[in-house]
Amino acid sequence: MYLMIKIKKGAKYLVTGGSGFLGGALIDRILNEGGSVVTIARNEGNLIKLKQKYNPTVNQNQVEIYSGDIVDPFVIESCMKDVIGIFHLAAFKHVSMAEQQAKQCTTGNVVGSLNLLEAAAKYNVEFVLGISTDKAAQIAGVYGASKYIMEKLFEEYSRTYPSTLFRIVRYGNVLYSTGSVLCKWKELLENGEEVIVTDPTATRYFWTIDQAVDLIFQCMEEARDSLPFCPEMKSMSVDNLLKAMANKYLPEGEELKIKIIGLQVGENHHEKIVADGKFSNEVQQFTIEEIEELI
Repeated sequence: MYLMIKIKKGAKYLVTGGSGFLGGALIDRILNEGGSVVTIARNEGNLIKLKQKYNPTVNQNQVEIYSGDIVDPFVIESCMKDVIGIFHLAAFKHVSMAEQQAKQCTTGNVVGSLNLLEAAAKYNVEFVLGISTDKAAQIAGVYGASKYIMEKLFEEYSRTYPSTLFRIVRYGNVLYSTGSVLCKWKELLENGEEVIVTDPTATRYFWTIDQAVDLIFQCMEEARDSLPFCPEMKSMSVDNLLKAMANKYLPEGEELKIKIIGLQVGENHHEKIVADGKFSNEVQQFTIEEIEELI
C-alpha cells in the first residue's frame, strides 16, 4: 500500500528553481492542473523574467515570486504560507564548475536542500519531491557527491517525519536545459564554427523537457518510498548526438569542425541511473534519426 501524490485544484505548491528550463515547464503543468505556485529567484534578471512571464493580471495571481536563495532559511519561511507540497528543482548543476566552486555547489545542493526539508517538517506539508541526477549513482566529482547527500537527507527525513511523503526523481540530462552544451553547439553549428567536444565515445542519458516533466508526475503516482525513482530509458553517444545536431543545424555545404578536449574533471565516460545497473553504453541507444526527432 502506498500513497499517490496528485496536484489539487486551488492548492499552493512551492517550486524551487522556477526560473530554470525544467522549473518553468513544471510551473506551467501545475497551473494547467489547477494548482497555484510560489517560486524563488536568486538574481534580478531571473526575477524580472518570471514577473514578465507570470504577469499577475494575466495569470490571476496564480504565481507568487520571491527574491532570494534557498540557502537562506528566512527566504523559505517567507514562502511557506498555505503551501501543501514542495518541488525542489534548484541546484548548482554544472559538473566542471562544481569542481572549481565546491563550496558554492555544496552550499546550494546540500544546505539549501536541508533548509527546505526543515521547512517541510515544520509546516507538515504533504510531500517534498526533489530532482537528483545520474551523477549520484556513480560519483566522480563534487556535483554527484552533493546530490547523493541530498538523496540521503530525503531518506532520513522520510524516516523521521512519516506524515510527509519524501520523493526523489533521478534524471540524466534534459535537452536544451539551462547551461546545456547543446545550446552552445546549436549556435556554433548554425554559424559553421568549430564545436568543442569532450569525448565522442562517451554516452549519456537525455530527456526532452516534456519527458522530464512527465517523469516528475510519474514519480508522484508510482514511487512507493524515498529511494530514487529511476526510469528505464535509452541512451545516446556524444558522437551520434553531435552528428544529429549537425544534420539539423549545420548550413548546407559547411564542413563539421570538431575540437576534442577529453573528459573534464568530475565527468564519467559512461553513466548509470542506478549504482548496480547497466552503464549507459550497455543499454539500447537512440539512432541518429531518432535523436534528430528529439532535438
